[in-house]
Amino acid sequence: MADYAFISGVKARNEIGESKIIRRVLIGCAIAFLSAVLLFPLVIVFTEGLRKGITFFLNGFTDPDTLAAVRLTLLVAAIAVPFNIVFGVAASWAVTKFNFKGKNLLLTLIDLPFSISPVISGLVYVLLFGAQGWLGPWLRAHHIEIIFAVPGIVLATVFVTFPFVARELIPLMQAQGTAEEEAALTLGASGWHTFFNVTLPNIKWALLYGVLLCNARAMGEFGAVSVVSGHIRGLTDTMPLHIEILYNEYNFAAAFAVASLLAGLALITLILKSLLEWRYAEQLAASKRH
Repeated sequence: MADYAFISGVKARNEIGESKIIRRVLIGCAIAFLSAVLLFPLVIVFTEGLRKGITFFLNGFTDPDTLAAVRLTLLVAAIAVPFNIVFGVAASWAVTKFNFKGKNLLLTLIDLPFSISPVISGLVYVLLFGAQGWLGPWLRAHHIEIIFAVPGIVLATVFVTFPFVARELIPLMQAQGTAEEEAALTLGASGWHTFFNVTLPNIKWALLYGVLLCNARAMGEFGAVSVVSGHIRGLTDTMPLHIEILYNEYNFAAAFAVASLLAGLALITLILKSLLEWRYAEQLAASKRH
């Protein structure tokens, strides 16, 4: 028995040792990969943006076209994100709280922007609202501009970003079930009262994560916006499009300056998400167990 216990202990230690080695190798590979494809390029962006000094870096944002691109990017995000909050919550509520025909179709449509190229989504809007599109003549007759204007950019951004909120909420709301909502309705609460006092407190952290991800994608979207914007400098160029223009003009310092601002906004989003996870870790764990 003693020999068997000794041998078992040796095997256990060997197995633990091997698992630790494997774990460290996997962690090392993950860190090396992320450093090569994410961290190093990000450092290069900020390094190139600040190569000529902070004064030159800040002067890059005094250009009227750059300021217009920044304003347009923030405006589009400010419109697209609230729209997707409403859609994401409504779609998640419908999918998780009710059974109806076409439920699987709705889930498929929610995932559609993940599976098709953003360029294709932009092209769809051109075919619908462009001068030669299906609705183009009617829009032109009524002096309504969508393509090569802000409404087209907003529509394209909404299309590529609307899954983010819904996809954060649906798994959580499915796990929580409908027991609390049914209890509230049984006690006489109205639908709106049930939503604001029962459902919303249970999903607020997932909703906030979805909003952060949606906002980051809205500000960084390139493909769909490039198709519908027309690249009108100072009018329909968002920050990603303006970076491309500056780079193609060999104005590398200004291009990397604007790119560093866009990357900085993305990092702020990530930091906010991490701070929320750290600050409200217990509440987040409780909501997931709920």
